[in-house]
Amino acid sequence: MTGSNGTRSGRRPGNSGTREAILDAARVRFAEVGFDKASIRSIATAAGVDPALVHHYFGTKHQLFAAALQLPVDPQTILSGFAAVPRTELGTHIVRTVVTIWDSPAGMPAVAAIRSLLASDDPTLARTFLLEIVLKEIRPLVDSPPGTGAKRAALAASQLAGLLVTRKILRLEPIASMPVEELAATVGPTLQRYFTGDLPLQN
Repeated sequence: MTGSNGTRSGRRPGNSGTREAILDAARVRFAEVGFDKASIRSIATAAGVDPALVHHYFGTKHQLFAAALQLPVDPQTILSGFAAVPRTELGTHIVRTVVTIWDSPAGMPAVAAIRSLLASDDPTLARTFLLEIVLKEIRPLVDSPPGTGAKRAALAASQLAGLLVTRKILRLEPIASMPVEELAATVGPTLQRYFTGDLPLQN
């Protein structure tokens, strides 16, 4: 279908304008309804483009979410590998993996993106990122006894958030310059206790 100006309806002229329109619509939609309920079609409708253009520019919905949050890597590519790790080694593995990413060439934009999320007046996107991306992948891996997965994953996330702030934002020594393997060996067991240790149960 062609509009009165000769362009196809549902498409915006100009690559840059189209991409930014999709990102703006995605941020609003993810904040309004969360990651799971925000469909590619609804984001495309809000942006005034064809759904195929969303896939063209960003690929999957996970990749669109990473772009909307300005994350340099798709967290799904990292989180998907955790399922293959023995549950008894999960704490150390996660600390080693996450800190290695922070310290890599992609680390500076990654830390900047997370700092921006934490400093935002509206924490909705940061909450969505944690609840529907990060913790959603970890919860089923540590849900023993059944029903404790959400608490275990959230406690571990709080530890990692504190580690990020002290190492990369506050630059608190000796944590800021501690070798990755030393951090993994020191902090990993704390995460492991959250994952597999006994938790106090509320009566």
